Amino acid sequence: MHELNNKFKNKKILIYGYGKSGISSFKYLKKNNDVFIFDDKKKIKNSYFISFKNLKKKVFDYILVSPGIDLKKCGLKKYLFKFKKKIITDLDIFYCENINNLKIAITGTNGKSTTTELLFRILKSHRMDVRMLGNIGKPMLGEKNIKPSTLFVIEVSSYQIDYSKYFNADHTIILNLTPDHLERHGSIYKYAHAKFKLILNQDNKSYAYIEENNKYLNSELRKYKVKSKIIKVKKNNIKSIKKKIYNPYFRTINNLHNLSFIIELGKKIKLNKKIILKTVNSFNGLIYRQQIILNKKKITIINDSKSTSFSSSLNLLKTYKNIFWIVGGLAKKGDRFLLPKRYYKNINCYIYGTNKSFFINVFKKKLKFQLFDKLSQIVKKIKIDSIYKENINIIFSPAAASFDQFSNFEHRGRYFNSLIKKYKF
Repeated sequence: MHELNNKFKNKKILIYGYGKSGISSFKYLKKNNDVFIFDDKKKIKNSYFISFKNLKKKVFDYILVSPGIDLKKCGLKKYLFKFKKKIITDLDIFYCENINNLKIAITGTNGKSTTTELLFRILKSHRMDVRMLGNIGKPMLGEKNIKPSTLFVIEVSSYQIDYSKYFNADHTIILNLTPDHLERHGSIYKYAHAKFKLILNQDNKSYAYIEENNKYLNSELRKYKVKSKIIKVKKNNIKSIKKKIYNPYFRTINNLHNLSFIIELGKKIKLNKKIILKTVNSFNGLIYRQQIILNKKKITIINDSKSTSFSSSLNLLKTYKNIFWIVGGLAKKGDRFLLPKRYYKNINCYIYGTNKSFFINVFKKKLKFQLFDKLSQIVKKIKIDSIYKENINIIFSPAAASFDQFSNFEHRGRYFNSLIKKYKF
């Protein structure tokens, strides 16, 4: 038996944060451990919830922190700093309970959910017992009936990796890295290091797949000695099958680039190229992530509500022409607009939301733009602007968080779809 197999049994564990992952962790851990729950916002009266006063009287073996909690700003900031060595995540518990199962971890700034879903479907098509966990699938500790042959595809965020101590994947994919979550990590270099921890934790039987020319990851490789085999993924490795891909979803550079990682992984785990291609051509993508919601001869409409930064919108802006770009919301700290100048003439920009002044400053002398307060006003105006034009591409890719007018990106995406129906495009 592996030395980590019983690491989280018969222990006293504090779960900090009672959201989706916290609830799943509690249900899993309470069978074999003495478990307590603390949450800054939820004050539920039952025997498992503990007050801050009583918290300080107990000694815990481990403190399981939900990834959404920022250690620098949370209610238990001083307490966690004191017991930092005891902090773990559900990733750690999952790893220790399933050490011998094959695990594929996928992370990156843009496209990790879509790539995770696509790989899951490809492995399903190979008739494998594959489960999808993490940000897109079930919570890490929510899966049941696990067998020795069960394979896991896991989408992991920088927050999860940052707090994790034991998690290790047989295959780690880091799709891309651009500035993101800087309000939490502090700098792009700390953000990159959080992702790179996935590689540092690997052993010499593992593989890591990174962009060939990613300066942040290559910098990390120069600083640290790693045990795993590093595969530098080239963007043109899909040349042999590109002509056979007719799915319009893979017109975008980003989706093709992320597919190239699956091709490299496929070589190592011996996937069938014909099955990959068949799955790719039938793949509809995930809702609100570069989702083509209308594709007519004269007009294409894309709902990319998931976009919360300029980097996540760039590939659509590079792929299409005659673009009506809808942008706005709460802009991200340190976000930079790095679209090459040659694409500017293709874009008419429609700005809405709280941070209009931010987008005005970024776009002035670069893009033509109009200003609006609400998304509904934009869609109504675009309907008028597009009447006498052909081959228009309406791209709703806000490049900002949704919380100024919507509860989340899904709410924002649903509302946009309802407007497209209302104005009968």
